[in-house]
Amino acid sequence: MPDKLSSLALGNRREMFDLLFRSAWRALQQVIQDEQQFEAAAAMMLHTWNQKLESHVHVHAFVPGGGPSLQDPEKWISSHPPAHETQNRFWLVDANELRMAFRTEFLKGLRGLHRRHELKLICEWKFLQDVAAFNAWLEPLETISWVTFIQPPPKLSSPGNVLKYLARYMTVGPISNRRLVSHENRIVVLSARTGTTKGGSDETEDVKMSGEEFVRRWALHILPKGYTKTRRFGGFSNYHRKRYMAECRELLSISETSADNPSAAAAGDAPAEHRCPHCESLMVCVSRNDRPGWAVVMNGSARPIWYDDG
Repeated sequence: MPDKLSSLALGNRREMFDLLFRSAWRALQQVIQDEQQFEAAAAMMLHTWNQKLESHVHVHAFVPGGGPSLQDPEKWISSHPPAHETQNRFWLVDANELRMAFRTEFLKGLRGLHRRHELKLICEWKFLQDVAAFNAWLEPLETISWVTFIQPPPKLSSPGNVLKYLARYMTVGPISNRRLVSHENRIVVLSARTGTTKGGSDETEDVKMSGEEFVRRWALHILPKGYTKTRRFGGFSNYHRKRYMAECRELLSISETSADNPSAAAAGDAPAEHRCPHCESLMVCVSRNDRPGWAVVMNGSARPIWYDDG
């Protein structure tokens, strides 16, 4: 979501977040169907922050690079570049086409929210209640390039590895403990990547802010009560999933047992994640430290003095 929409999104979180999910999916579905001609599917996760804890609303999407043909259900199609694309690189869809489709879908939906009076436009945003003023305010967004970033899975990784990587984003907060450098004299220092495009960079910098500002930025990312931040679309949706997965397994000649229970299909062999990645020797877990839940923390000896368990 462009930075210009960040403040508007903070005052209309549920409406704008829902619109982001819908627009991202419709753009993906449209471009995949038009360009690749296979049935699309996606699992998406909402994030509202960047490395500095500022408002940066976006979704991560897990998208299969192939699927049952829309023209011939008995045929499997893998994503492939057009004939004029000569570079040997990963290809899902044309990123430029996806950007334009996403921009079109989002702005269309945003105008729909305005037309139905579903946006809270008060105080400094009151002037946007006028249709002409709202359209003029949106006009610059129709010409800039919106951000969509298509990234291939790491080499030698399985779909399970990719899903495990994305699953970590489902439960973590805006910042992990390891990125908190210090908190002294009411100043919080956190480590942040310096990159701003295409997934960031490996270089980091220390970002300083007051404790109050740190709490303010943290609070920006509290979702509306009961909001679902992970959603599935197309072939992964609840309505289509059973049929879609059965078709995929049949077309790829994958048995349901091996797909859902790899350890059972391995006939007693240790799962790959329990073997040394260098020498393939079986590894044995010698210790494990699980992160305690809030119920344990708030009822243990480390409980803050201000917490009232009554």
